[in-house]
Amino acid sequence: MSWFTRTRAAYLVVAAVLALVGLRAASGGDAGRAMPPVQTVAYDAAPAAPAIAETPVVVHVVGRVRHPGVYRLAPGGRVGDAVRRAGGARRDADLAAVNLAAPLVDGSQVLVPARGATPATGPGGAGQAGSSPTQPLSLATATAPQLEELDGIGPTLAARIVEWRDTHGGFRTVDDLGEVPGIGDARLAALQGKVVP
Repeated sequence: MSWFTRTRAAYLVVAAVLALVGLRAASGGDAGRAMPPVQTVAYDAAPAAPAIAETPVVVHVVGRVRHPGVYRLAPGGRVGDAVRRAGGARRDADLAAVNLAAPLVDGSQVLVPARGATPATGPGGAGQAGSSPTQPLSLATATAPQLEELDGIGPTLAARIVEWRDTHGGFRTVDDLGEVPGIGDARLAALQGKVVP
């Protein structure tokens, strides 16, 4: 056998071996070998939301409290907390007409009426001033728009009445209206019977 023939035979043998190895790999020669288990990693589907800073509640406390004014209270506060911040109710206050357990609403007004007044219940359970055709308007709880419904009382004068009430802690008598700038004797006489302290 010549050198060329032997070399050619050797190449054929190598090619056959390589073909067998390829066939074995393609047919799943490692099918019987156990595969390592697949590890799974759990991730939270929803990341935690960042904490939102709670803002304080600002309310206007008026009526029969010791120190009427605007107060800033912690979130989640109640009407009773606002009344306490304003120095507490006066002796003639009608706390039964105010829902002290109601949650405070930012930007609202908490009205503490005097005994004998006819407050209505407003948002948040705070007493709101009210009147009816048969009953006089309470100066302790009346809002500026309600005061404007009285004869001779416009927006400017109504705002002065509310400001005087907040500054002086309320009206002890109807005659105290005479201390409000712009209310003369004639207007004070016309309001008699239409308002109560």
